[in-house]
Amino acid sequence: MDIDWAALGSVFGVSLAVTVALVGLFTLGIVGLSKGEAATSGASTAGTSTAGGGTATAARTGAYVCFALCAAAVAYGIYLIVA
Repeated sequence: MDIDWAALGSVFGVSLAVTVALVGLFTLGIVGLSKGEAATSGASTAGTSTAGGGTATAARTGAYVCFALCAAAVAYGIYLIVA
């Protein structure tokens, strides 16, 4: 039995990089949702000011994009396993 150490190292490196990237992307999504919620609650407690509305919308949109990219990466991984 012969182990191809170069291929094993390559698989380990790629899986480590993709895992770190996915966790980072998901974390950015959670931070974006919390920033959007904080901006929305801050604008509602300030009275009639709507200055935080654009910031909240941008943060929420960015969070949804991060979550969509995570879902796409997971779907691609499942596709690679099945195919």
